[in-house]
Amino acid sequence: MNIFFYIAATVAIISTIMAISGRNAIHALLFLILSFLAISVVFYLLDAPFIAALEVIIYAGAIMVLFIFVTMMLNVGLERKMENKWLNPRMWIVPGLLAAILLFDLILALKVSRTIPVGNQVIQPKQVGISLFSTYLLAVEMTAILLMTGVIGAYHLGSQKKKVMHRFLEKKIKTC
Repeated sequence: MNIFFYIAATVAIISTIMAISGRNAIHALLFLILSFLAISVVFYLLDAPFIAALEVIIYAGAIMVLFIFVTMMLNVGLERKMENKWLNPRMWIVPGLLAAILLFDLILALKVSRTIPVGNQVIQPKQVGISLFSTYLLAVEMTAILLMTGVIGAYHLGSQKKKVMHRFLEKKIKTC
């Protein structure tokens, strides 16, 4: 079981380094998604399937889709000549290889792993909600404010209008 852990951890480290050192914002975000998926495999191998599922649903799913949407909305680093370069199959070798290694690792780990005994007590969604909005209310509210601030900031940056100069001022600047 240790070999599966080390393979998933290696994929997580490589994809995180590629996300940090990437020049293209979209590619960096895709490598970050791969890193989150590798971390969820690590959590699963450490007998924490609920955290692994939350990692996939919340981070790799919802938050990263939001990041990609905002990046595309702001048109950061996207140019026409780069789009043709993305279609080149050589650009997909490293991410495809890392994703294939991670998938193979997960399939082998699922075949070899033992089943986890289920406890006697079932936690209802109502109990999770009560815990979130009573014990952890401050953390939930701070997270909501932080996400709302990020969305408002992205909207503000994306909606900057180009300043139009009057035609008389343009002629004056050109003659100077």
